[in-house]
Amino acid sequence: MRHVIERHLGKVVAGGSLAVATGALLLAVTLPDQPETGGRAESAGTASQDAVAPAGKVEAAPGEGEHGVGSDPLTDAETARAERIALRGSGMSAAARDVEGDRGPQRIATNLAEDETGSGARRAEIIYYDYRANVTTTRTVDLGTGKVTSTTTARHVQPPPSGAELTEAARVLIADAHGKGLKQDYRKATGKNLTGPADLDLSGFVFRKETVERLPAALEACGEHRCLQVVAKVRNGPWIDTRAFVVDLSARSVGRLG
Repeated sequence: MRHVIERHLGKVVAGGSLAVATGALLLAVTLPDQPETGGRAESAGTASQDAVAPAGKVEAAPGEGEHGVGSDPLTDAETARAERIALRGSGMSAAARDVEGDRGPQRIATNLAEDETGSGARRAEIIYYDYRANVTTTRTVDLGTGKVTSTTTARHVQPPPSGAELTEAARVLIADAHGKGLKQDYRKATGKNLTGPADLDLSGFVFRKETVERLPAALEACGEHRCLQVVAKVRNGPWIDTRAFVVDLSARSVGRLG
């Protein structure tokens, strides 16, 4: 603890289940970049399944191509290249902070952008959250030209959490006084002490304070701050009810509902 934004604000990004809050204050600017030369990523992914030969021998499936076609999902190479281009010349690497407080923004998701023009051009949208400024930034990269075609920055917009954010939120909860019950329940279920987020299967969602009738003072900044509710499960074991707790990742604190 410590899934676009233009018209794409409000659409659910990969891995998320919660719609983006309405009434966001938006500031959009377009920052053209120079084309990237080379165009090859350091490594390319491989297909996740193997083909079985008639003789019963298992053979590796063909390697994933460097470039996808049309609406194909982004390849590993395209994803790595888009993320590299998105940060180049943005200033975010030095000024922003990630969920652990380290230099650089927290990457939330990388998605294939919709082809609204019908041109067939493949573009990637990379969504970041800056924990220093509490802003969400989306940069759109044209994978053909290697240019950043637009940058949109928004406050009070909270995309669904990344895996890294859920892990950090669990870490903050475990270390907090409010995590006492979680640790006790884990020990009852396993006979072992809870040592950290790696002991749990985690999921969760962005906390929306407007859904709560009586909001604790500790959670008043949520919406401006990045606040998550973590859903925890013992690995290969039972669920542990942590829904009453909200982790403010921006303040690195925990509030309790009810």
